Amino acid sequence: MALKVLIADKFPEQSLNMMKERGYTIIYEQGLKDADLAEIIGKEKPEVLVVRSTKVTGEMIRSEPNLSLVIRAGAGYNTIDVDTASELSVYVANCPGKNAVAVAELTMGLLLSLDRRIPDNVMDLRQGKWNKQEYSKAEGLFGKTLGIIGTGTIGKEVITRAKVFGLKVIAWSRSLTEEKAAALGVVCCKSLNDVAAGADIVSVHLALTDETRKLIDGDFFRRMKERAFFINTSRAEVVDEEALLEAVKGRHIRAGLDVVCDEPSGKSGDFTGDIKEYRDVYCTHHIGASTNQAQQAVADEVLEILDVYVSTGKVKNCVNLLSKTPAKYVLSVRHRNRVGVLSEVLRIVREANINVESMENIIFSGVQGACANIQVDDSPGEEALKRIQNGNEDIHSVSITPIA
Repeated sequence: MALKVLIADKFPEQSLNMMKERGYTIIYEQGLKDADLAEIIGKEKPEVLVVRSTKVTGEMIRSEPNLSLVIRAGAGYNTIDVDTASELSVYVANCPGKNAVAVAELTMGLLLSLDRRIPDNVMDLRQGKWNKQEYSKAEGLFGKTLGIIGTGTIGKEVITRAKVFGLKVIAWSRSLTEEKAAALGVVCCKSLNDVAAGADIVSVHLALTDETRKLIDGDFFRRMKERAFFINTSRAEVVDEEALLEAVKGRHIRAGLDVVCDEPSGKSGDFTGDIKEYRDVYCTHHIGASTNQAQQAVADEVLEILDVYVSTGKVKNCVNLLSKTPAKYVLSVRHRNRVGVLSEVLRIVREANINVESMENIIFSGVQGACANIQVDDSPGEEALKRIQNGNEDIHSVSITPIA
């Protein structure tokens, strides 16, 4: 299938070649954004758009009727207008967990940097200053308590590395139970406040949702120990940055951040955020997933999503499908695998003014028998069921079952 794919961010050359070998038509225009991206979408009319950090607006999605799938080459998809995509029946997929090791490695790097003040060491030496007396005051990490907020794939990778450093680990997540915590070898905290009060170091690994936006707030920082470390390699928006800076000033919290508010939208540019003035805050440039290993793993997952989509019509890692349809009944039709059987069934359902919420047609071995399971928002009634049963000799049986 000559699927047309527009890739609007940097992508491994090896993976581009593999896509071309599969017969996909590739438009590779890395670095496009805003009006330039909108223009090339309109010009090239892609069926699939692949982005990494580039923002995908509702206007872009609306501008091209052929666009059926947007793939985020990474985990978070807050830069994509998912609501508009859903409204226009455009799939949105991501590549979760593929950059987990890279982000966990950076988390540990930030942790070591905070303890040993590595960036300050480097800056002073580059300015010709030798200050062993000042930089010999690190306390060390062994035996300290690390509080993990969010125990998804990245959080678990950080836990694995923290144990090697001799850190005790406590954790909180909405889905974390005592049993799951025991399997991870960590202590399960009942609340965020328990993490704040019990940890010497806090590391955040949450996806950005309406529920997690500014979840780490002023109350959380007031409960943290003075001089504790705070690390965020997830999303800037899950933290109240103003409250964090207040804690840095007032409670001597030291922070290591890979994500900050007011990040420039491009790969380079001026940064004007106030956070740059805080000596006790170490910031990297949103590079958590930016290793060659991680990018290749993500590219492999993008290719897998495309292959599955072409061969089955299904979208792996789709993030905007309804988890539970509003259907109240399942209409099951066992039938011979013949042309026109289901069109007649659906005509009768439509005449009963009933909406189909989901439908699956299963084909049995030998390609003679089939069963259609049609989720509907109301029961068609006895008369309609009889019409379906008796209206076509290729139908074996019809049943209607309420959905619990």
